[in-house]
Amino acid sequence: MASRDDERMEQLQDRIDAMKAARAPKPPKEEHHTMANMAWRMVIELVAGIAIGFGIGYGLDTLFGTMPIFLILFIGFGLAAGIRTMMRTAQEVQDMTADPSAEDERG
Repeated sequence: MASRDDERMEQLQDRIDAMKAARAPKPPKEEHHTMANMAWRMVIELVAGIAIGFGIGYGLDTLFGTMPIFLILFIGFGLAAGIRTMMRTAQEVQDMTADPSAEDERG
């Protein structure tokens, strides 16, 4: 008799576990960046490069009293660095969209 009760308890426990699993919230799937998020990231990288170049150039010009020289020079460097970072991000997006299974192998 005890074994029959144990079987019924196991069946009941299995049914309870199945119901809990059905009602449990599903864990969020790993979300990849949408294209809009990646575009904003690239814009921010470009603007940040220019802003940092502007800050350094303006600071050096103020320090040395040579107003437009370092400002223009470092804005150019910031633009180049921003574009380079943007291109690296674009390559990352291209790699992700070209072969999604490659990311699983890398990560």
